[in-house]
Amino acid sequence: MIEQKACSRFTKTVLGVLTAVLCSTALQARADEPSERVTSAGQVFKELIDSPNGIPTDLLNKASCVIVLPSVKKGGFIVGGQYGKGVMTCRSGANFNGKWSAPIMMQSSGGSFGLQAGGEAVDYVVLVMNDEGARTVMHGKAKLGANASVAAGPVGRDAEAATNENLNAQMLSYSRAKGVFGGLSLAGTSLGPDAGDNEKLYGKKVTGQEIFAGSVPAPPSASALLSELQRKSPKNLSKGK
Repeated sequence: MIEQKACSRFTKTVLGVLTAVLCSTALQARADEPSERVTSAGQVFKELIDSPNGIPTDLLNKASCVIVLPSVKKGGFIVGGQYGKGVMTCRSGANFNGKWSAPIMMQSSGGSFGLQAGGEAVDYVVLVMNDEGARTVMHGKAKLGANASVAAGPVGRDAEAATNENLNAQMLSYSRAKGVFGGLSLAGTSLGPDAGDNEKLYGKKVTGQEIFAGSVPAPPSASALLSELQRKSPKNLSKGK
C-alpha cells in the first residue's frame, strides 16, 4: 500500500514536470513565430520612442531604417548566447524618403548579442542612418564595424549625435536591459535578412529587397510598429531628402 502511494506521488510529479515542459515549449514556439516577433517589436519601439530617455527623435527623423530585435522574459527570442532575431523596416522609395516599408525579418549573430544582465530580457534597437548602410544590411549578412560602421547611439528624446563618431556612423545601436536604455556598440555583430522567417511571415519565398520594394503587403502584426513610426517620424529629414 505504501509502495502504491509512493508510485502514485512519483507519477503525479513526473506528469507535472512533463506538463510544465510541454507548456514551456508551446510558449516558446509561439514566441518564435515571426508574427509574434513583429508584434513584440512594435511594443518595444512604442515604449522607447515615448520615453524621455529613449530613442532620440532628431536621429529617428534622419534614419533610413529602424531595426528592432526584441527579447522576451520567458523563452527568449535571443537564444544560445549569441543569436538574435527581429525586424527591420525602412522608408520606402529609391531615396528612402517614402512611407515605412513592410517589415523584413532579420537575424543576428556574434558580437554583443545574447542574453545579458543576469538572464534578464534584452531589447536591441539599431538606427540605420544612411542609404548605403540600409542597402548593405538588406542585401545580406553585414558585419557591423567592417561592412558597415556602427557606434553607440546617444540617448534621450532631445539628444543629438554630438561626436564625430556618431555623426559619421552608418548605424547607431542601443540596448535595453532591466529597464535601462543606453547606447551600445555592436561592432563585430552580423546582421541580415532571415529568409526562413520571411517565408513564414509572407507565405512565400521573398527577399529583403523585394519586401522593401513593396512586392508583398505588410502583415496585420506590423500595424502597431508601422503606425508608431509614421506617427513619430513621417518624413526623412536628412539633408537632401
